[in-house]
Amino acid sequence: MKSLPLLAAVIGTLCCMQSATIRASDWPEYRGSNTDGISTEKLNLNWSEKPPKVLWKIATSTGFSSFSVGGGKAFTQVVRDINGAPREVCVALDAATGSELWFTDLAVGKGYGGGGKGDGPRSTPAVSDGVVFILTPDLVLHALNAETGKPLWTHELVKEHAARTIGWNSAASPVIDGDLVFVMGGGAEQSLLAFHKKTGQLAWKTGTESITHATPIVTTILGERQVIFYCQSGLVSLAVKDGKVLWRFPYKYSTSSAASPVVSGDIVFCSAGYGVGGGACKITKQGSGFMVTPLWLTPGNIEVANHWSTPVCKDGLLYGMFSFKKEGVGPLKCVEIATGTIKWAQPGFGQGNVVMADGKIIALADNGDLVVVEATPASYKELARIKAVAGKCWSTPAVSNGCIFVRSTEEGVCLEVRSP
Repeated sequence: MKSLPLLAAVIGTLCCMQSATIRASDWPEYRGSNTDGISTEKLNLNWSEKPPKVLWKIATSTGFSSFSVGGGKAFTQVVRDINGAPREVCVALDAATGSELWFTDLAVGKGYGGGGKGDGPRSTPAVSDGVVFILTPDLVLHALNAETGKPLWTHELVKEHAARTIGWNSAASPVIDGDLVFVMGGGAEQSLLAFHKKTGQLAWKTGTESITHATPIVTTILGERQVIFYCQSGLVSLAVKDGKVLWRFPYKYSTSSAASPVVSGDIVFCSAGYGVGGGACKITKQGSGFMVTPLWLTPGNIEVANHWSTPVCKDGLLYGMFSFKKEGVGPLKCVEIATGTIKWAQPGFGQGNVVMADGKIIALADNGDLVVVEATPASYKELARIKAVAGKCWSTPAVSNGCIFVRSTEEGVCLEVRSP
């Protein structure tokens, strides 16, 4: 009988460990492991009772690269002076302390343009199975050892696949699904590319498309796993396994499309600034293929356009920063994805970015304010707000293992928000 209390304690410990394992998760690439900006972690978002704890804060110097988090490390890209020249580097930090573990020199650290003070890298690293993947502005795909930063393999897309860069150079991030890493290049019949992440071997290539600044997404629609690229011709969906074209949604292009597509069931939303506006289409099965039906379009209407801030979607509602070149004043909005109807708009966020965690919106305003908002179409309901960092925030927060990772053109911070 004396063993029963010990047994109960062991069971209790195991249950706690299992619960912690279920709650805890990495954020291994741009906009999280599902490329939708959504985390299912249970967090403390009632900051009036328990404000976030600053675990660390570091200087991040330049750029709009976000954090990715995996294997106890946080990764981002900045520009550093190396031997008297600006160089773009990937930096690996200890996710718990912020201590720098290594950095790897990747590319010339200039030629970005349009970002003003603190301009720099736009792309975000992706990490999987001990390998970090980076797509540089000049379209070179790097694979680095996550423990050491040493190169494993490299593909120069311009030389190898006749890729063509665009104004302000590439801003897209590599995207991982299973054994594959996806990027957009630009050469004839090889614009859209998939590589085996372990070996770097080409898995498939297809399409004659011109690239945009938008990062692709991987999703499942009507039972088909697919990667959706936002090209200058519009949306192009390919089967993950072999690159077969599943469907296309022609969409206007002007100057830059930088926000990723957003999927809600069988509805896909896309938008851009520069007079393009927003729109959505419905995907249906037609025999063994797919059919695309436009639901709504707002050409020239920037009221439902995202410059580069990709919305998140919950219960058929988009939450994001719908504005174009409105630093400091652009609104956070709730928009119905099926109709484009604006449910509410709250000014004062500018050109920041949003994610969702624990069913709540976590909005990073471009001035460094981190704001928790109720995900409801009824009205704007602010739950909490703190000043997270100084500097310009055109990056996206990352949520991983009970923490929120935020960076700007000046600082990076890790905020502990673990649920009790």
